[in-house]
Amino acid sequence: MSQASPTSTPSATLALALELLERPSVTPDDHGCQALMIERLERIGFQVERMTIGGIDNFWATRGQHGPVLVFAGHTDVVPSGPESEWQYPPFEPRIDEDGFLCGRGAADMKGSLAAMVTAAERFVAAHPEHDGRLAFLITADEEGPAVHGTRAVVERLRERHEALDYCIVGEPSSTSHLGDVIKNGRRGSLGGVLRVRGVQGHIAYPHLARNPIHQGLTALQALVDERWDDGNDFFPATSFQISNIHAGTGATNVIPGEFEVTFNFRYSSEVTHEQLRERVERLLVEHGLDYRLDWTLNGEPFLTPGGALLEAAQAACADVTGRHPSLSTSGGTSDGRFIATLGTQVIELGPVNATIHQVNERIRAGDLDTLSRVYEAILERLFT
Repeated sequence: MSQASPTSTPSATLALALELLERPSVTPDDHGCQALMIERLERIGFQVERMTIGGIDNFWATRGQHGPVLVFAGHTDVVPSGPESEWQYPPFEPRIDEDGFLCGRGAADMKGSLAAMVTAAERFVAAHPEHDGRLAFLITADEEGPAVHGTRAVVERLRERHEALDYCIVGEPSSTSHLGDVIKNGRRGSLGGVLRVRGVQGHIAYPHLARNPIHQGLTALQALVDERWDDGNDFFPATSFQISNIHAGTGATNVIPGEFEVTFNFRYSSEVTHEQLRERVERLLVEHGLDYRLDWTLNGEPFLTPGGALLEAAQAACADVTGRHPSLSTSGGTSDGRFIATLGTQVIELGPVNATIHQVNERIRAGDLDTLSRVYEAILERLFT
C-alpha cells in the first residue's frame, strides 16, 4: 500500500503518482496503469483509442479538433526491481520518506512524469476548455522491453492514417542535478551487431590442424576499436563503438574453438548513416580475411530538434517555473522519441532527475513532480493560448 508523508496530504500529482507506482507493471505488463490514466483523461473530454498490438497495451488519446497537435508520450512499464531485499522500502509499496523523496520503482522512469502530464492537462483544460490546438497522449507498456509493439507500432498506425504530430514531449528523466536543468532535444542512433567468426575446431596441442577464430578475430576487433568513425558535430559527440560481450570455447581447456562470437554496439551521430557504418565494418572484416557471419539490429536512427516553437516554449517554461535556464543535450541512451520523430515531429524529452533510474531504491524529490506538472502546463499555455 502506498504511503504519503505522515504530516501532509499529497498533492493531486503526487497522489496519482503513488497510485501508478503501487502497480507492479514490470515490462511488458501494464498492470492497470493505463486504465487509471484513461479514466482521468476521459473525464476531461479526451477521446481514447485503446490499441493492443502483439499483446502489448497502448493507448492514443486526443482532445480538440483543430490546429497543431502536442503529444505527451511515455510508458507505464518499468524495469524489474532486482533483489527486493536490497531496497530500503518494497519497490511497489511507494512512499514519501522523511527526507521528502518519492520512493519506488518507476518514480523517475517514468510514472512520475505520467502523473505530471495528466494533472497538467487537467488544469489546462479546466482553465481553457475551448483551447486552441489538439492535445494528445501516446502511452505504451513496451518501452523498457523490445519496443516493437509499443510506440513504434502505434506511430505506424498514425502514419497510415496521415495523422500529423507537430510537437511531442517525452517524459523521460532528462534532468541531471535539478529538475529542468537539461532538456534532451535529440538522441544518437543505435546500431547493434553480433559477429560470429568461424574457424576450425581442434586439439590445442595440434594448432596446425585447426584454425583459431579468436586469434583471427582479435586483430579485426582492435581495428574496429581504433577506428575513428566521425568527429561528431555541434549537437552530437563523435560516434562510439563499444564491445559488450565476447564468447568462445567448448568448456574444455584443451580445445581450440570453432567459433568466436562478439556483441557490439554503435551509438552514432548524424554525421554518418547506419548503412555507412555497416559497409565500413564489413569492409574491414574482409580486409582481415575473416570467415564470418554478421547480424545487424537497427535500434533507432539519430533525431534532433535544433529549434522551433516547442523547444522555445519548453526553455521559457523551465526558466519561469524553476528559475533555471536548461541546457540542451543529446546524450544518453535511446527513447521512444526516435519513433515519433520519423513523423517530422518536433521532439524533446523533459522529466525528473535521472540519478537513480533502473537502480535499487529509485527515488526523486517528491516536490519536483508538482514543479514538473507546472512546467508542462506552462508549455501548453505558451503554445495553445
